[in-house]
Amino acid sequence: MKNNIFRYIFIVIFIGLIVFGVYMIYGNQNEDISKEVNTQKQEEKIIKNIRLGIANFDTINPILSNNQSVQNVSKLIYDSLLNITQDYKIQTCLANEVSKVNATTYLVKLREGVRFSDGTILEASDVQFTIDKLKQEGVNSIYTNNVRNIIQVDVVDENTIRIILNEEVPFFEYNLIFPILSYKYYGQEDFLNTNKNNLPIGTGRFSIIKNDEKSIILKKNNQWWNIQNSNTNLEEIQINKYSTVSEKYNEFKAGNIDLLHTTNMNFEQYAGTIGYSVKEFAGKRTDFLAMNTQNNILSNVEVRQAINFAINKQNIISSIFKDKYHASNFPLDYGNYIYKTDIIKNEYSQDNAKSVLIGNGWEYKQNSWRKSINYYQRRINLNLVVNESNAERTSVAENIKTQLEDIGIRINIIKSSDAQYYKYLENKNYDMILTGIYHSNSPDLTAFLGNNNYSNYYNEEIISILNEIKNITDEKILKEKYERICEIYNTEIPYVMLYHNSEAVLSNYDLQTSIQANSYNIFYNIENCYRIEK
Repeated sequence: MKNNIFRYIFIVIFIGLIVFGVYMIYGNQNEDISKEVNTQKQEEKIIKNIRLGIANFDTINPILSNNQSVQNVSKLIYDSLLNITQDYKIQTCLANEVSKVNATTYLVKLREGVRFSDGTILEASDVQFTIDKLKQEGVNSIYTNNVRNIIQVDVVDENTIRIILNEEVPFFEYNLIFPILSYKYYGQEDFLNTNKNNLPIGTGRFSIIKNDEKSIILKKNNQWWNIQNSNTNLEEIQINKYSTVSEKYNEFKAGNIDLLHTTNMNFEQYAGTIGYSVKEFAGKRTDFLAMNTQNNILSNVEVRQAINFAINKQNIISSIFKDKYHASNFPLDYGNYIYKTDIIKNEYSQDNAKSVLIGNGWEYKQNSWRKSINYYQRRINLNLVVNESNAERTSVAENIKTQLEDIGIRINIIKSSDAQYYKYLENKNYDMILTGIYHSNSPDLTAFLGNNNYSNYYNEEIISILNEIKNITDEKILKEKYERICEIYNTEIPYVMLYHNSEAVLSNYDLQTSIQANSYNIFYNIENCYRIEK
């Protein structure tokens, strides 16, 4: 018995010695690793600034600049009455409230206590001044269209303005996103030529402290009205000026720019393929096939459905755009919150295309689809108009022709001059036309489904809904109305939406970022950015 006890004691001591030895070996290794990590952290320096670039700089005045990079940066310096979120919702900004009094009159109540970066208070006169300048003769601004329908601006009191339009504008609130400038700062200066355009003041998150030939420096604006609700870690933004876009790419490639926005999806040719991350997002430029619903053949819903089924959009995107574009199914599917991605389900299927036609009484004979309509033999032979000067669209038209003829729908492509093409669009005298638009920020569908639309399409229920939603602000009800529009659209197929362009934000690996982007603003969450310098 004693021998067993000694044996157990010996085993316990032996195991203890082994455990202690392992701990000493690996424990010291872990300690060394921990020291190494801490040393690395000490070697890494957190820099609370980032470096951007602008090529072909014109002016930092956001109303006068036509440079896209300047317009992107402007959203950090100048606030607007209303803002747009990442999913294209409207939200209050300098305006605390916007009320629609009647079809053509709006009251705008400003947020109280907002200051420009020089400490002066924002007032209604600043808004009136900005709108007047946007409408001033000689001012060529990207925001001019935002105020095109404004015919009168009244200062009701220091914090309230009345805006009167010449006609009702659906979702007019989306136009109130232009930057507000200071009346007191500019005074009676020559707005187009004053030196004050070098260092204009704004009400945004950052303010301009330097603007010379080589760069612009922005500092965190401690006067910002929303600073108490924001964890703004970023202290400074340096914006370097370059003569050409290629020079800007080279500086990004060399690590001298931290963040770069591009609409050129062949950016790897200029920026290389390593050293940075990429965030792609759908742009708002879209191409589509408009089908004349008043045409003898295309007035037939099933023919339109068959055409939609027969077109492989991914094939177009892959073969012509090298997979750089996003397939589209509906005008608002570029990321707008109002559109549910699972509503439109008409996907590519040659079998479905043929079945739809057969189910509607069409027969495929002698290499064409035929059907007797009102005692007259009809064939599905259609003209497709495209502007010959647009090489990409011409290639898309040829691709569509091939795909439709694969199922027996005969297509004749009309390659027209620009002048002829725009006459076709104006008069709507085509079977089908390949065209495109750049979407506004609002969810307005009038151009597609309202009066005088691209497809001569009319649906009484949709027209009724379009009139209703002009005055609906309740998000839930608005979504329900749009869902119904999508259901009707999904059945009647007045268009074949094809693709959206793509945009991208490139960020160097040294930049710690959670930036999100859309076509309106590429700097969502920029306040959390910082650089790590080793």
